[in-house]
Amino acid sequence: MGNRLTLPSSGRPSGSLGPGSWRPVKNGEAQLCNGTPLLASPFLSPLSGNQRGSNFARSPFVNTLDRTTTFEQNIAMQFTDFDPDTVCGAKPYHMTNFVSGEWRRSEKCIDVVDPTNGEAFLKMPNTTMEEADEFITNLNSCPKSGLHNMYKNPEKYNMWGEITSKLAVELDKPEVFRFFARCIQRVAPKDYDQAMKEVMVTRAFIRNFCADQVRFLARSFNVSGDYMGQVSTGTRWPYGPVMVIAPFNFPLEIPVLQIMGALYMGNKVLLKCASMTSLVMQEWIKLMHYCGAPNDAIEMIHCSGRTMGAIVEKAQPRMLQFTGSSGVAEELSRITNGKIKIEDAGFDWKILGPDTDDVEYKAWCADNDAYAFGGQKCSAQSILFMHEAYDKTDFLARFEHYAGTRSFEELSIPPVLSHTSADIKAHQDKLVAMGGKVVFGGKAVDGTAVPAKYGLYQPTLVEVPLEQALKPENFPVVTTEIFGPFCVLIRYKEGEIDKVIEMTERMNAHLTAAVVSNDINFVQYVLGHTVNGTTYAGARARTTGAPQNHWFGPAGDPRGAGIGTVEAIRLVWSCHREIISDFNIPKGWSAPARAVDPAKK
Repeated sequence: MGNRLTLPSSGRPSGSLGPGSWRPVKNGEAQLCNGTPLLASPFLSPLSGNQRGSNFARSPFVNTLDRTTTFEQNIAMQFTDFDPDTVCGAKPYHMTNFVSGEWRRSEKCIDVVDPTNGEAFLKMPNTTMEEADEFITNLNSCPKSGLHNMYKNPEKYNMWGEITSKLAVELDKPEVFRFFARCIQRVAPKDYDQAMKEVMVTRAFIRNFCADQVRFLARSFNVSGDYMGQVSTGTRWPYGPVMVIAPFNFPLEIPVLQIMGALYMGNKVLLKCASMTSLVMQEWIKLMHYCGAPNDAIEMIHCSGRTMGAIVEKAQPRMLQFTGSSGVAEELSRITNGKIKIEDAGFDWKILGPDTDDVEYKAWCADNDAYAFGGQKCSAQSILFMHEAYDKTDFLARFEHYAGTRSFEELSIPPVLSHTSADIKAHQDKLVAMGGKVVFGGKAVDGTAVPAKYGLYQPTLVEVPLEQALKPENFPVVTTEIFGPFCVLIRYKEGEIDKVIEMTERMNAHLTAAVVSNDINFVQYVLGHTVNGTTYAGARARTTGAPQNHWFGPAGDPRGAGIGTVEAIRLVWSCHREIISDFNIPKGWSAPARAVDPAKK
């Protein structure tokens, strides 16, 4: 499905979408803003039904994007030898580490399987601790003052601005854009719309930091001193040797935004991505080198999570940025003695307020928030609080309608990479046992070649009574994050908003949230009593999105990491250093007399 939003061309105020002014946009249709196409990319149009899977029927997403140019004809592909359209079990691709300025295979490798059919189509290095020592030595060769700062190698700010400009040019090429969308789809199967948007956000971020924007990012400020020759300067200072550990669900967007921010600020980076999707960043680093990035700025390792934990403990980076599960985040926090910035689990809530206008849009948005990419987003709508006023509307019917248009064939129902179908069903049964009921979905999707270690589940909504959810013995189960197409529904009555807020207060994860209402008093009351770091408010509020134009990250935790903006980069990838300049000793200076307590005179 992968519907996108069409904005009304009438320029209606945001207070009301207006009847008939909104409809979902289908794949391949231009998205409009005031009648102007925002996206009309023929090289990204989906294939028609009779074309789909014509060459590689074993893997239904191999031909999801129109292949307008063969790999061999792509002169823009000089940076890589990987072809996402032909790699398969019969023709596997050998991945490599990047260390000491070279792409190298390790002594041993492990198979990475195609999530849609189980074929071992990638050979990933299984780097050992003995091999990892070189990475550790190289990382710790970087001083605490970084590879550059405002006093040392300041020309590198300009260098990274130029490299970023070249990256932006490359991502504007249809072949390169499509290449990364296809790489994403091969390792993290998601529909055309979702893969395309991930590349779009990454490209927009890159555009934001071209040319002088890198040095502007590191700008300092001055405060006048007490006399001539004295001035204090607040600077943003690099940490030096740093690490990034990135998740599987956004294999391009999340690590690119974090490593580029780290590099801009003068750090040396060791990158480890989730094993099943690390191919994507391997290809990105090749593109960086093609655009002039120096070999000593970043290294990339493919290894197991256990090995990476040992590397972190031995290397002791000055800062580690981790995106992933809360359990791993806490263990890494212990290992690094708190030198960590975390963007971890998000059990994200949405509250539908008492006003019930624009039900069609809200139902479409609820489906997109809960089930796009099979709910495998840290910003996915995990729980939906619905005011009783919606009982008089067809909101739930429309929500179910949009969820029902999803399919495995389009990958709008994709493999679930961190849960089996049995895991999801077991959690569902626990909710039903406490008085819940399945509103729609609730079953595994059968008849595919998806490996058993991955899940494939219908978009599912399970309703749990509010009073049951609030019980201490039930609350931890109700608020357990299922990283899949699973959402909890809780109805609340007029006057029960404080009970809803109590639930949000008791939750441990505070990443994204949505307050869906045009009632300003209701919205401000909820905003004033909650904490989530990225909160959307208003009739169009969603939980997902995570573009490059606003902060995305949790709140309420001093270790919280942001992503995408100037403020996020400064917070995560630099620290404050104050430098007080003190010159010009006056001629004829003599030591001042010491003050004397007047009471003792």
